[in-house]
Amino acid sequence: GASALLHLINFDEPFGLSVVEAMACGTPVIAISRGSLPELVIHGKTGFLVQSTQEAIAAVKKLPDITRQDCRRHVEEKFTIDQMVEGYLAVYRQILEQRS
Repeated sequence: GASALLHLINFDEPFGLSVVEAMACGTPVIAISRGSLPELVIHGKTGFLVQSTQEAIAAVKKLPDITRQDCRRHVEEKFTIDQMVEGYLAVYRQILEQRS
């Protein structure tokens, strides 16, 4: 029932598991656009990527534009165990191909 996850970190997030977990629950994310966050959050659809606290405050007012269904669907399409395993395997295959 949370309105949003505020993920206003000041370092380059390497993945952002809490962000994916929030979206899996249908919770939109407001996050500083650093590290992996632009790869996780679809700005305007699953949350908002911001540069400052002031932008985060403005984003809170736009939360009604985000549907919980879109947040959940994004996780189901991109971050299931099967999707992540396939992604890892693709990277490993690419590395092996480059070595041969």
